[in-house]
Amino acid sequence: LTSEVESPSGEQRFNQFMEKLGKKPNSKNLDLNNCALNAADVTELASLLPFLPELEEISLSWNGCVGGTLKALTVHLHHVNLLKVLRLNSCRLTAEDVISLGEAFEIVSQLEELDLSWNSNIGGKLSLLTKKLQDGCKLKCLKITDCNLTAKDGESLAEILNVIPNLEVLDLSINKNIGCSMKVIAQDLKNVPGLKELNLHMCGLKQDSLQSLDTALQHLAELRKLDISCNREIGGGFKDSTAHLASLKNLEVLDLHQCCVTEEDMTVLCQVIPLLSSLQDLNLSSNKNVGLSSDPLLGRLRFLPELRSVSISNCGLGEESLSSLAEAALHLPELEILDLSWNKCVGGNLKLLLGALKLATEIQVLRLSSCNLVAEDLALLTSLRQDGHLARLQKLDLSYNNNISDEGWAVFCQGLGAFKELSELDVSLRPSSCRDCGPWFRELLAALTQLPALAELGMQRWALSESQRKQMESFNQDNKRNIR
Repeated sequence: LTSEVESPSGEQRFNQFMEKLGKKPNSKNLDLNNCALNAADVTELASLLPFLPELEEISLSWNGCVGGTLKALTVHLHHVNLLKVLRLNSCRLTAEDVISLGEAFEIVSQLEELDLSWNSNIGGKLSLLTKKLQDGCKLKCLKITDCNLTAKDGESLAEILNVIPNLEVLDLSINKNIGCSMKVIAQDLKNVPGLKELNLHMCGLKQDSLQSLDTALQHLAELRKLDISCNREIGGGFKDSTAHLASLKNLEVLDLHQCCVTEEDMTVLCQVIPLLSSLQDLNLSSNKNVGLSSDPLLGRLRFLPELRSVSISNCGLGEESLSSLAEAALHLPELEILDLSWNKCVGGNLKLLLGALKLATEIQVLRLSSCNLVAEDLALLTSLRQDGHLARLQKLDLSYNNNISDEGWAVFCQGLGAFKELSELDVSLRPSSCRDCGPWFRELLAALTQLPALAELGMQRWALSESQRKQMESFNQDNKRNIR
């Protein structure tokens, strides 16, 4: 018989288990994301929980074989009664797993974050979990992204909002059927007055859903982030559903991209959005009426001096709306991200933004994909940097601008080395095209040696000769850069 002295201690067993999975042991944070765990691993992990009394976080995400084995783990969770975070994204959870989780809620009384995202089998079975939640539950963060939730699941979720009063984050995104029960959910949002993030991206919301949601906003004074993007059927509903949106004085992020907003919606949003005095991130992309609106919202962004990110790609901008944006941007000293992609009017008119780009000392991301840019626009960017501007630029997207001449690329590449902080650059051509690299390729190679931070370079559909390809490979000999 092996003596107790010779037997490995619980701590040693835990260290060996983590070493086997290529992970560093941490007595408080058990991170086993994407470790190809199997049923035997889950059972072994369960046997180690008694030796981890200080454990506060468990993450088993992206391990598909966890599904069907969760009970082996949950029955031992009483050993880790300090557990605050449990992440089970993309684990192929089954109905039995959901039942086991529900039973575990009676044990893990300190749990504050539960992430069940990307488990499609949860759809239709959420009540197996929610009916186990009890008054006084300390849950602050609940994420159920892309779980195939049904309207019935939405009703089950609404019922538990009165027992999780401390909820701060609710993410129901990419559940297209949940919109049918949004009226019920919205009615019970008043029970979570401390909610700070509400994510309803691609939830199948309709105009009546938007009206119900707006009514609920009067109870959510602490809301910091509201995402209702990719809900096409709410277009036309903003004109009757923004009465309480303007009252969100703490709102920092508003995402309305791809919502099919109408001109009437824009008339109302032009009045409401400038009143969101704490707004830092505004996304209106893929709403063509932003550029066509007779009430120029872009000009009124000047009243939001804390804006750090403005995304208005594919918004049908014209020269007039671009000029309005340029004037407003003079009053946005904190701007870090500007996305103007897929607005053809930018080509040849980037000079309109000259004054704003000179003042934008914090700008880190500039996206100008498919903007019909010409050589003059690229020359403007390089001259700005040579004059000491755009010093913090890290990501520059110039892809899908096929009209730029070889001479234009050459001028750009000659000045590219001055962008010392640049980590991502994309000069790819449109998918339908192919073009030989001109003499400017030599200028590009010379510039790359001066860009130590560059990690991503997109050159898709530029045809390289064999010698050019070898030169590019030699630039990437340490494999620290991703060149497409």
